[in-house]
Amino acid sequence: MPRFSGEARTADPVSVTREGHRTCFKWHRARRRLSDPVFTGRRILEGMALGASVEVDLVVHGEQGFAVLHDNRDIARETTGQGPVAGLTAAQLRALHLRDNSGQPIEDRVMLLEDLCTLLAQNPPHPDALLQLDYKEDSRSLPPETVANFAKRVGPVAGSMILSSGDAASVSLLCDATPGLHVGYDPCHDGALDRLAKTRDFAGFVAGAIADSPKAEMIYLAYPMILQADEAGFDIIGAMHAAGRRVDAYTLRNADPGSIAIAEHLLALKADQITTDDPEGLAAALTP
Repeated sequence: MPRFSGEARTADPVSVTREGHRTCFKWHRARRRLSDPVFTGRRILEGMALGASVEVDLVVHGEQGFAVLHDNRDIARETTGQGPVAGLTAAQLRALHLRDNSGQPIEDRVMLLEDLCTLLAQNPPHPDALLQLDYKEDSRSLPPETVANFAKRVGPVAGSMILSSGDAASVSLLCDATPGLHVGYDPCHDGALDRLAKTRDFAGFVAGAIADSPKAEMIYLAYPMILQADEAGFDIIGAMHAAGRRVDAYTLRNADPGSIAIAEHLLALKADQITTDDPEGLAAALTP
């Protein structure tokens, strides 16, 4: 199992069970702990070998493929490069190094989607593991060639992946082209939370999310909205469960007392997954 040099072996930060309900910890941007750099192959393989839920972001590069990065307008914060991803070739991206949390370059290089899929093909994951591909753009960046490239790369390992996006049209395009790929949807974008704060129509929000992405297995919800619904007397996680969907609550950055209290609340509401940048810390705090 790959580990960062000098780290101690600890309990696997994969999930916690409360009152018979199992809640997974999702490794946000492939971090096991807050100090980790993002999107390293080492951590992705580690999490997948443990059976964890791991998340990476995808943006479209200049040759109609995908880079494992979050920022599409300027990659300077995440990498040793600069400028928009759409202006860079696959070779140019692969030549770049990632940066750590202090902005210093590290040995790990930027991965493309095909590099990520090759890693999984060469290192078969635990059967319970699921790698979330969070597409950060919209369907305007998905002409047929780009969709075909996605399907070609992901197809051989699709069963171990789930595609998510805040754009329902993108989810449909990419998942329909890729048999076996799990389907996710995040309805908390494009002003949805502001509208919900005014209308308080949580039932309508649930119905709209399901109608927008009818094949979604996992619905990704911003945790403040889940708590607001609960305060208003509406169990939005229960409503999603009644519709046959699982719920990911995002994002708890660390394992400080405030985040631990929020996580306890989400466990009581039976969230299926909690997205966090510190799965190890939350696991230690929440495991009896």
